[in-house]
Amino acid sequence: MWKYFSGILLRNKLAFTIGVLLLTFFMGFEASKMELSYEFAKILPDTDSTFIEYQTFKKRFGEDGNVMVMGFEDKNLFKLDKFKDWVKLNNDLKNIQGVKAIMSLPTCFRLVKNDSLEKFEFVPLIQNPITTQSEVDSLKKQILNMPFYEGIIYNKETGANLVAITFTKKDLDSKRRLDMVKEIRALGDVYSKKYNVDMHYSGMPYIRSQLMTKVRAEMTLFLILAVIVTAIILWLFFRSLSTVLFSLIVVIMGVVWSIGIMYLFGYKITVLSGLIAPLIMVIGLPNCIFLINKYQSEFLAHGNKIKALARSIETIGVTLFLANITTAIGFGVLYFTKSSMLVEFGIVAAISVLATYAITLILIPVILNYLPTPKPKHTKHQEGKRINKILDIIDMLVQKRRKAIYTISAIITAVSLWGMMSIDMNGYVVDDLPEKDPVYTDLSFFETNFKGVLPFEISIDTKVPNGLFKNNAKAIYKIKLLQKTLEQYSIFSKPLSVVEGIKFSYQAYNDGKPKFYKVPSIGDLKTLSEYSGTLKGQNNRLQTFMDTAKQITRVSYQVADIGSKKMKALMKELRPRIDSIFDPKEYKVSTTGHSLVFLKNNDYLLSNLLESLLIEILLIAIVGIALFRSVRIIVLSKIPCLIPLVITAGIMGFLDIRFKPSTILIFSIAFGISSDGTIYFLTKYRQELKKMKSAAEAISAAIHDTGLSMVYTSIILFCGFAIFAASSFGGTVALGVLVSLTLLMSMFTNLILLPAILLSIHTKKTKKEITEAPLIDIDEHED
Repeated sequence: MWKYFSGILLRNKLAFTIGVLLLTFFMGFEASKMELSYEFAKILPDTDSTFIEYQTFKKRFGEDGNVMVMGFEDKNLFKLDKFKDWVKLNNDLKNIQGVKAIMSLPTCFRLVKNDSLEKFEFVPLIQNPITTQSEVDSLKKQILNMPFYEGIIYNKETGANLVAITFTKKDLDSKRRLDMVKEIRALGDVYSKKYNVDMHYSGMPYIRSQLMTKVRAEMTLFLILAVIVTAIILWLFFRSLSTVLFSLIVVIMGVVWSIGIMYLFGYKITVLSGLIAPLIMVIGLPNCIFLINKYQSEFLAHGNKIKALARSIETIGVTLFLANITTAIGFGVLYFTKSSMLVEFGIVAAISVLATYAITLILIPVILNYLPTPKPKHTKHQEGKRINKILDIIDMLVQKRRKAIYTISAIITAVSLWGMMSIDMNGYVVDDLPEKDPVYTDLSFFETNFKGVLPFEISIDTKVPNGLFKNNAKAIYKIKLLQKTLEQYSIFSKPLSVVEGIKFSYQAYNDGKPKFYKVPSIGDLKTLSEYSGTLKGQNNRLQTFMDTAKQITRVSYQVADIGSKKMKALMKELRPRIDSIFDPKEYKVSTTGHSLVFLKNNDYLLSNLLESLLIEILLIAIVGIALFRSVRIIVLSKIPCLIPLVITAGIMGFLDIRFKPSTILIFSIAFGISSDGTIYFLTKYRQELKKMKSAAEAISAAIHDTGLSMVYTSIILFCGFAIFAASSFGGTVALGVLVSLTLLMSMFTNLILLPAILLSIHTKKTKKEITEAPLIDIDEHED
């Protein structure tokens, strides 16, 4: 098949080239329309119970993760000029396009009893422009006499205050989000500079905006670094400017295809999919190098350019096909996670790997055909004198020191398994950011002064209409008890709920006296309910905290980012305490919100990525069995691929690198790519075993033939993945460094341990299994 394809390609070079170029222009046009994703990454599948509860909650009460906060600490805020400018800043914030509402000291309301109409009225605290210090002092006194706002928008002890900003969903989920955040920051920074205060920004919209801004910048950075690194490596290998230039063009075309494919699938660029373009640069380069290497070695052997190109396509073309299949499987198995973010990444990366391979297989031979024949300086790397000396040592170890190889491998694996036991499976919302990053430090400010900014919601369903106020408002007093219980936990902010609204109303009913900020007795509660604006009506500001039937209500908290392990332990502790207050037979109480969805996301990803890794191992093993028809050989040949993964996991344990979605991807990606080396070696070993009399000779020939290319490939991939160390995201840095180390270790296991295993198990039976014709012809064609 490959001989037939090489003939067609070399006879129809122009047609193939025009076809690839036209498709590339089309993909480039589609890629130009690509956008960043500003929505919260959807990880849980639609059928997940936590996801269903969260979606139900949002439909009933609205979004919980659309609040951005801006705040600072200043005990002297209530000075005339300073407070006037703070009021002006809040008014300017309200006028920003896309801002739905704000809540702060200058915009807060007081509740006033209207006896004649028997209802409560919400009256703005500031109704006229402030002109005197006495007016500011009066406002300060009124604010401090309203406990409803204490802990929500100001901290009486530290002098910290904030403005909570909500956005329209349309603007929040579009690129307008970045502009809104910039405008808010610009206003805040002017105030900060004028009064020499540290302004802090946080909240899920802000955090996501900052992350996507970094993703956009880093995607460009990684592409530039990938081009520079690949250009340097190509130059060091081939010493030919034209070879470097055209190889880069071919790989960049693969990058264009990857972005075009992403757009055609209707996807947007996320934190994860932003890595695909530089990954394709790195993974696609070895295809070029292997084809050019083979072409040069063939040309040196007989001096016939067309024959050298044909032989390159026929031999290396199929080997690269198998290698790219295993790499694509490494990405493609992410489909089985059923997480939309990982599914998108896996599908696009897998298709892009194969597309880049196809582009390379077509264009590189065509380009080489038109380029001048290689000069001696261009093929000097073929000699590989130093590397060949190292390969001689490896061959000696494999032939004579196999027991030592097995012993050392077993010891390293055992130590690594011990290290694996120390891996911490804990996740944080701002996990990948360094502790000195402003996003991280700002989040710490709000956690210190307001207990956090991550939404935590409790939904209480009484199961009957008007259930909140039936039976002498039993449910209301239970909610009060629930809030009292949660006060014992330092991570919870002050809640917003119907109970807090009732307290606020009761204080207003008693002429605003702070001591009446409490849940009244049942008799007074009935009196409050007679005020038409208290618990019903279109203008009732408590309607976002209960449904129209007064059957379901919410209690809203903000929590600190304490990590998935602590949050899981906390939820396990809280559940029985909640059930002791609300009998599950009478009430349905659900905990939800972004913080709990994140917790479930983390657990879901870890379990499903482990499953996908097992599926990947199985699929790649099946590919190997189909090719070599020996279950024993393929199963044993997976050991050199798995040991580097175990060592990497051990390193993670010893260096306290946590398991999280970004780091667990390392294993799926690295296993797929490291399996390429196994394919290369087994393919060559099979070819040599047909020619040689003994397995030892075949092993020696395979080591020396594939060793040079495997070393070059490992250098390329090591340097390529190392560029991700320049990231400001800890997970991306870990991904780059650990994948680089894993692939480097897999080079040694594939060159040392794999040949040792093949030599140890060699029998006449295994020789027959290996040399029998496989499903795909991978033999080299003899003259």
